[in-house]
Amino acid sequence: MLKKISFTVNDTPVTLEVDAGETLLEVLRNRLGYTGVKKGCGVGECGACTVLIDGTPVDSCIYLAVWAEGKKIITIEGIAKNGELSRVQKAFIEEGAIQCGFCTPGYVLTATALVESGKKYSREEIKRELAGHLCRCTGYQNILRAVEKALND
Repeated sequence: MLKKISFTVNDTPVTLEVDAGETLLEVLRNRLGYTGVKKGCGVGECGACTVLIDGTPVDSCIYLAVWAEGKKIITIEGIAKNGELSRVQKAFIEEGAIQCGFCTPGYVLTATALVESGKKYSREEIKRELAGHLCRCTGYQNILRAVEKALND
């Protein structure tokens, strides 16, 4: 069954018909071309498909596209503004928090939500917030330092 939905992706309004069982990941990546949204585990455990929905990090692989009706979605493609990297992106580069890059968009989006919350986080709280992400390359310490740097800049 097809349903017409409207939402915003990276400040661009979108209206399209989606199948009731189609995930937001499938729509963003395959139909709208946002390839920064990665398909990892497909069951909401690795964080590679993370997007911000109304400012909250969400695993788009387990979020149905029909639920996006009226929502504001940000993908990694929407983080840099006017060719200028965000402070989170800069912190990830400065702290060497990227290697292969597959997990990086999800981490950056979750860290962006933390920064935009305006809240102060302890290292343990940051670890808890990042717990839904898996990285096979960095050993996590550089990622933690990058998030701490972004939160404190």
